[in-house]
Amino acid sequence: MDLDPGRSPAPRPARGPRRRDRHGRGSRFDLIPPHLPGHRTRRERFDDLVADAGAALTERFPRRLAHLQVLVEEVPPADPAPWEDAVVLLGRALPATREHPPRVIVYRRPLQTRCTTEAELETLVRQVLSEQIGSLLSIAPEDVDPEAWDV
Repeated sequence: MDLDPGRSPAPRPARGPRRRDRHGRGSRFDLIPPHLPGHRTRRERFDDLVADAGAALTERFPRRLAHLQVLVEEVPPADPAPWEDAVVLLGRALPATREHPPRVIVYRRPLQTRCTTEAELETLVRQVLSEQIGSLLSIAPEDVDPEAWDV
């Protein structure tokens, strides 16, 4: 073996993603195939739900919400601001600044713990989004998404 400090070792060939093959059992695969509903996690389904609801609301107000960002976070911050109540937040609206466009933040865990079915969760997400967007636009939440409040 030649350990010449001036020579670089031979480059290793590039490989694709390496799948684990322990004890000669073959490559590992997902337990649930992608075409079944259990393949997606609750977080992924929630993200899609918020994205669909946010897209529908931005279509209702295309000019005023052209740069709106809808974000999902797990839980609200633990330390509320001095002017905020000590309640669990379901969402938050942040107006536009020079550095950032207007943003609406939806908190996943508080919303999911309040709902027992997917239909309830969809309604609650739409209501929270309409409340936060209504506060940004200075209009009533019922005017932002009337179908969400016809329960």
